[in-house]
Order: sequence, then C-alpha cells, then structure tokens
Amino acid sequence: TSEMLQKICVRNLVRKYCRGVTAERKAQLQQKVVASAVFRGKKEGYVQSINQPFADTRLKENDINPKVLQLIHGEKIKYVTPVIKYDRNGFKARDRLLVLTQSSAYVVEMAKIKQKIDYATLKGISTSNLSDGIVVIHVPEDNKQKGDAILQCEHIFETVTKLCMLANKQNLVKVVQGSLQFRIGSGKEGTMVFTVGQEPQVFKAKNGQLTVV
Repeated sequence: TSEMLQKICVRNLVRKYCRGVTAERKAQLQQKVVASAVFRGKKEGYVQSINQPFADTRLKENDINPKVLQLIHGEKIKYVTPVIKYDRNGFKARDRLLVLTQSSAYVVEMAKIKQKIDYATLKGISTSNLSDGIVVIHVPEDNKQKGDAILQCEHIFETVTKLCMLANKQNLVKVVQGSLQFRIGSGKEGTMVFTVGQEPQVFKAKNGQLTVV
C-alpha cells in the first residue's frame, strides 16, 4: 500500500507541476531540450549558456525596415537578431539582420533582402566546437542561391536552436572540429578553418581560407 501511495503521490505532483507551467515556460523548456541535444558535450560555452533564458527575439518588427516587412508580408516573423555576414568571395564582414519566419530565413541589409532560404530546401546548419559564434547555413546548388550563408551571431546557441526548430531540421545541425567546407556558388567550394588563439578574430588567411580564431 505504501509503494502504491508513493507512486500516486509522485504522479499527482508531476501532474500539478505540468498544469502550472505557463506557455512561455513550456516554450523555454522545449528549446533548452533541443539545445542540449544539439550542443551538449560538443561546443564550448554550452554549459555556461544553460541558465541563460532564450529571448523571444533580439529585435522587434518595428526595428525592421518597412520595405523589408512589405517584401515578407504574409509570413509571420518569429525571431530577429543582428548578425555579421561574411562574403563568400573575399570574406568581407557586413552588418546584417537574420530574420526567421515560419517558413524561411532571410538575410537582410537595411531595406533589401540579400538572401532568402526556404526551410524546405535547407541542406544543413554547421558550427564549430569552439567558443566562436560562427554558423553556416547550407543551401542547395541552384540558380536561386548564390551560395551558403556565413554568419556570426552573438547568441549562437539561441539562434541555431530557433533556426533548426523552425525548420524542423534538428538532425541536420553539425558541430564540426578543425574545418568545414561551404559552397561559394557555381560548383565552387571554400574552406573555413577554426583555431585557438589569444584574441578572437575572423580573417582571410594567405592561403585564401577563412580563418576563425
């Protein structure tokens, strides 16, 4: 009888807790579970991020240029964050916004959409095992895409988690060591090398590779 009552008591406590969880808290827990599956034991800095709640968004809709809002009209915006985008040729750093909607990811420059990536065509998401904030969004080889998107995010765990959850492609996230290949366009590929140093930096090395320290 004691064992049965203990089980009933535990079930009742669990039921009471679950019923008391708000929608916001439930969303946080779901995101943290996905982040754990993707990053735990794989990427530096993950342990320190566990107790930091994910923000709903880093920028609001009124922070986005009205022209961009018109272009993505009809798609509900789910998350917006500032990013640094690196050109595929020359690797020049440019300030951009990453806008995630229910169906697509947009790389935005002021009043222009520089790249649209439909989640249905997304081939993969790559980041390194080090503490940098680099994420590469891999796209298919077609005339609509110039190549993979190379971005640097301040909130890497949050951004990647939201992206893979919205795209429903958690299994396509790869945490790589050493280096990764990315598509430049027209069948060409580039190499990104990750290394450790005294100061964080991203630059084009003499051998033409993008080096992330």
